[in-house]
Amino acid sequence: MTDRVLDISAADVCYGDFQAIFGLDIHVERGETVSMIGANGAGKSTLLNAIAGLVPVRSGTISFAGSPINAVPAHKRVGLGIALVPEGRRIFPSLTVEENLLVGGHASRKGPWTVTKVVQAFPLLERLFKRGTGGLSGGERQALAIGRALMSNPDLILLDEVSLGLAPIVVKQVYDALPSVKAQGTTVLVVEQDVNQALAVADRFYCLLEGRISLTGTPGTVAKDAITAAYFGLTHNHGGQ
Repeated sequence: MTDRVLDISAADVCYGDFQAIFGLDIHVERGETVSMIGANGAGKSTLLNAIAGLVPVRSGTISFAGSPINAVPAHKRVGLGIALVPEGRRIFPSLTVEENLLVGGHASRKGPWTVTKVVQAFPLLERLFKRGTGGLSGGERQALAIGRALMSNPDLILLDEVSLGLAPIVVKQVYDALPSVKAQGTTVLVVEQDVNQALAVADRFYCLLEGRISLTGTPGTVAKDAITAAYFGLTHNHGGQ
């Protein structure tokens, strides 16, 4: 088994005639937490959707666990071990919290994640088990969306804009659960506009600018002004650290 869970090479991704990703090269090693930072419209969500199979890759290759998956449909990628927590959470409003979690486990993949393990990672869900999801707060909905994705026992979980619309204290609660996710052997690729939060949990990061990598490195080894410049397009540094 390869240690490289995800390998993207020279990927171009388009929505119709609009190109959102240009010649992208990234990789994620097994057990890593990798953050993809960038401003709104940088192409971060498009990238996750392409990995999940919701948007086709026009050229280049996406490989998962050593095998190309360009032609694999989205529902089969879940079976391979890829789970997406989309922006907006998209939980099932007609189901209870518990039922949402159980639906997440329909792929029946072997692995560590059970309802009990999810509740250990997100304790706030336990008291909500039998409740409908209509009255949940934003933080509760986000925790449920991540928990539902973990129930598929993914090798790779894709988290899209975790902090969007959440109060800072709630963001901290959600992010505090990520070390326990990693401890179970789940590899994490998180898309985030909040640079400080993204770097705090990451082993490595990529900065995306207008569909291209503007900077990559390891948190703590890259100067903040270099990250700011790459984020806002003040320089065109494509080198790694």
